[in-house]
Amino acid sequence: MTLSLLTLLWVVVMVSAMVQGTVGIGFALIVAPVFAMVDPVYLPVTLLVLMLPLNAHVAWRERTAIDWRGTGWITLGRFLGTFAGLALLLALSVRQMEIAVGLFTILAALVALFAPPFMPRRTSATSVGLFTGISETATGIGGPPLALLYQHAPGPRLRATVAACFLIGEVFSLIVLALGGRVGRDHLVAAALLIPAVILGSFLSRYAHAHIPAARLRLAVLLLSILGGLVLIA
Repeated sequence: MTLSLLTLLWVVVMVSAMVQGTVGIGFALIVAPVFAMVDPVYLPVTLLVLMLPLNAHVAWRERTAIDWRGTGWITLGRFLGTFAGLALLLALSVRQMEIAVGLFTILAALVALFAPPFMPRRTSATSVGLFTGISETATGIGGPPLALLYQHAPGPRLRATVAACFLIGEVFSLIVLALGGRVGRDHLVAAALLIPAVILGSFLSRYAHAHIPAARLRLAVLLLSILGGLVLIA
């Protein structure tokens, strides 16, 4: 990894962490297509490792707003979906992984943009957890369905609950990926180089969500994510 490439990734990761800390989603939608363009080998392990400190910080910062009942049902679905996600990851070639990341990015963004509103219930929470387990374990992307589930909840509840679900699910996904032989030294070295950018972006989000209109930022993230997915597929 050259210095110029590392600097570019540092900036992308920092901005993405600030976005997710502000609106509740966005990190994987921005970072996953960039990683796939640089080298798909970093997906999903490096992305999942980078999200651990980010989601831990957001969940702790707004811990009193977490919907623990919904988190439980989502985690149940996530548990079941993780194994299917690992099977999908093992079956994909590098080019197929690039296309899968692009398609999941576009699909997730379109769902977040156009799906009708609904209230979080046991069935919907478990179903969202199942889809998230499959998509995040295979590609690192899983935020929009969770954000969609809580899109009409207050901002702190959305951010805190999504972060808590991510944190639990990412730990489980990394354990399963490690047992499947998919976690390597290069993944961890890359994550170690970029974690300071995550911490800085997460810190900046404490101030950004008080000054940046969350709705406009969310729309911009989703539109950029669709563009990134299309570029990756092309």
